Amino acid sequence: MSLSPAGNAPSAMRELNDLKAALAQTEATLMQQRDQLKQRGMTLPPTVLSGVAAIQAEVAHLEALFFEEDNEISQLRALADMSAALTTTLDVDTVLQEALDIVILLTRAERGFLILLDADSGELVFRIIRDQHPPKGGSSGTPQISRSIVNEVLRTRKPLLTDNAFQDERLSSNMSIANFALRSVLCVPLLRKEEVIGVVYVDNRLQAGIFTERELNTMTAFANTASVAITNVMLFEEIQQLLAEITQVRDLMDNIFASIGSGVIATDRNDIVTTFNRAAEEDLGVSAQASIGKPLHQVLPTLPFDLSDQIDAVLRDNRSQVLEIDLTTSGRGRIAVMMHLNPLKDSSGNVQGVAMVLDDITEQRQREQQLKTVRTYLSPEMVDNIQAISSLALGGENREITCLFAEVRALATMKDTPPREVLDILNEYFSIATDCVTDTFGIVDKYMGTELMALYNSQLIPQQNHAALALEAALMMRDAFVQLYERKGIQPQPHFYRIGIHTGIATLGNVGSLSRRDFTAIGDTINLAKRLQENAKSGQIIVSEVTHAQLSANLAAAYRFEELPPIQVKGRQQRTRMYEVFRA
Repeated sequence: MSLSPAGNAPSAMRELNDLKAALAQTEATLMQQRDQLKQRGMTLPPTVLSGVAAIQAEVAHLEALFFEEDNEISQLRALADMSAALTTTLDVDTVLQEALDIVILLTRAERGFLILLDADSGELVFRIIRDQHPPKGGSSGTPQISRSIVNEVLRTRKPLLTDNAFQDERLSSNMSIANFALRSVLCVPLLRKEEVIGVVYVDNRLQAGIFTERELNTMTAFANTASVAITNVMLFEEIQQLLAEITQVRDLMDNIFASIGSGVIATDRNDIVTTFNRAAEEDLGVSAQASIGKPLHQVLPTLPFDLSDQIDAVLRDNRSQVLEIDLTTSGRGRIAVMMHLNPLKDSSGNVQGVAMVLDDITEQRQREQQLKTVRTYLSPEMVDNIQAISSLALGGENREITCLFAEVRALATMKDTPPREVLDILNEYFSIATDCVTDTFGIVDKYMGTELMALYNSQLIPQQNHAALALEAALMMRDAFVQLYERKGIQPQPHFYRIGIHTGIATLGNVGSLSRRDFTAIGDTINLAKRLQENAKSGQIIVSEVTHAQLSANLAAAYRFEELPPIQVKGRQQRTRMYEVFRA
């Protein structure tokens, strides 16, 4: 008699029960016949009842096989369900907890743990803990398991099964077996390709011999599925982290791009706008949102000529072009722009479009026009001085001057400020310092990062009391900066500025070329003024001994001087005396 297929378990079970009932009825009938024959002095053949008993034993064996196969099929179905759940969700912990409960039930384990190996520290991390009989009072500390078994599985990358831990010769030296009263233990590695990432560990502290090859197969299948799921989550987390880093870099690039003072517009080879920064918005009065994705000719204001020819030349010849043009904008009216057209290349060097850098030179043109107007209204004396300076040969002349170096605000005090705001802040401080210099009839020689250099008694404006004027400019800066602090609602302690002043002989004249030259001063006097500024602390105004000596008695009375320890300046043998200055 054959059984129904495994997929029709209820029908197969009914057939087995019917067969058992028929055998029991047959055995009872034969027993009755044996008794009746015995009364008549006859007997049944001895093989009849033994044959029935043999058939009953075979049926019992078939029933045991059926239950075993049905149990195995249930395990396989459970594993299939677990596999589907684990590989279709990113909430792996919840599914793993439920799956480990099923594994404990199928393997008849008492406890189960999914343990991961930290790749950086090498420590064991209990990811999932399932305990049917947790310690009274709640769990405290790390679960009590055989770490020797776990470490052996991690080392060999092979599963370990012991059906009686106390009598297993492999574990005879393992004190945790006795200390934790472990009987049956099954531990299977979690593998990602050739790398072991953890283990699945189940045990039973009460019964021995409950784990067989079938439980080992179940655990191995579960471990393989769990490994795939955990690997997927790890990859997802790595991707999420990478995306976060990419987003951070992109935001940083966007911030840098937005802080560029020049307008930047980029197009592809079809003249479609792909990039449009904030400066371009301000210059042209057109929003980036309304510009990106549009043809360039729809974005730019009306041009005095067709720009497509120049763009075609950049794309064709892979060569930059510079244009100076006038644009009529909706918000600012007519502006002057210096436009740089540059080929936009990919990582392989192929031209993919054009990058346009727009520099607004409207104010520059206005200043040039104002300079022309000023030249018309300058006094003859001032014009003569300017002409005298322009007539100086390259190299200049020696002259006693007073040089002032001022750091208006150190970059370290603005370390968390966006670059565009840093420039705005520095410009505000420079504006105050420049006004103080010009109000005392000095000239600003140059701006250097966060510092300015000012000269007194140059050929442009000759002065007898140049030391006093430079000192007054420094004290005016202090007063003006304090007022700025009050307006801004800040209380810097110490103040942001550092100022150094020195009087001496310097060489003043023109440097550069015949077509482009700058008027400046060089020499030891300039260097010492710079060193004094560098040695000043924040909020200090320092003058040299020479500058102090230049002040007349009545002027010196208006100030208070505190002598500081002298400093050794490079290139000088004697130490330089210096004084901190305050208003009296």
